[in-house]
Amino acid sequence: MIDLRSDTVSQPSKEMLARMMSAPTGDDVFGEDPTVIELQERLADGFQQEAGLFCPSGTMTNQIAISVHTRPGDEVICDRLSHIYNYEGGGIARNSGCSVRLVHGDRGRFTAKDVAENINPSDSHYSRTSLVSIEDTVNKGGGAIYDFEEIKTLSEFCKKSALPFHLDGARVVNALVETGVSWKSYGEQFDSISICLSKGLGTPGGSVLLGSKDFIQEAHRTRKVMGGGMRQIGILAAAGLYALDHNVERLKEDHRRAKKLGEHLAELPWVERVENVDTNIVIFHLADQRLAQDCMDALKKEGILALPFGTHQMRFVSHLDFSENDLKKTLEILSKLKF
Repeated sequence: MIDLRSDTVSQPSKEMLARMMSAPTGDDVFGEDPTVIELQERLADGFQQEAGLFCPSGTMTNQIAISVHTRPGDEVICDRLSHIYNYEGGGIARNSGCSVRLVHGDRGRFTAKDVAENINPSDSHYSRTSLVSIEDTVNKGGGAIYDFEEIKTLSEFCKKSALPFHLDGARVVNALVETGVSWKSYGEQFDSISICLSKGLGTPGGSVLLGSKDFIQEAHRTRKVMGGGMRQIGILAAAGLYALDHNVERLKEDHRRAKKLGEHLAELPWVERVENVDTNIVIFHLADQRLAQDCMDALKKEGILALPFGTHQMRFVSHLDFSENDLKKTLEILSKLKF
């Protein structure tokens, strides 16, 4: 099967597994795993932050950040398409006791003006606005990339407004590879950053939360409460180090193949339109009210796995296990597909 459901489906390579099996380890709950420490320090330095904290997942790093930045009854500003709102099990309310102010941005991207218009008055009738969170790239926005100048404007506005600024960077490396913006310049715009290693970078799991030393110290406490403390987890952190060494620049290949998919889909009679393909995510709308479930079933019969992304929408995601040969075969199947 050609699996285009997500960039989380890729398998660790033999070389990555070898790096994992040879990793020196220690008890990470005690802060003694040397491989975890190396990964945390490397990413913190790369993104111009003081410290990092290794966690099992991007959902956990996001939820920890929200919990540390807020207190129960506060409000978080994010876009209506954001992962922290749609795909983290209601964690903002469940874990932090906060409400959400949703912005209707452009493919999940909003501006400083949008933030200004959604800050609550300093009045006891309202929730206290305590955090602004963006996602880059935006999953539900079809891998849309934030303009770096807008991020800088958002950062400056948040600082002036005494609002912490958080990045859900599940696919931020995709954005940086595509734009060429330096990691340090980008990272210094935020008060906290979640970096996921199990998307395009191809690790079996793990994310790193970045921020100031004080922030990470408090995040460590919150990770413990959420059950995220792990022991000799350097075997997993080593996969992250391998990915940073070998799987960053190759993300451009994922982007190129995704754009080829998008261009081909746009020519097919059963496709109404294709969202802009900026990175490795392709979202397309089906013509004539065709159902996404029917499309998924037809693709599966031909050996392609994909996900519905709405009643009449589908999503493809390219990744390191989606080869040039897979691309060629997929294009052939799409050309002949009927449903």
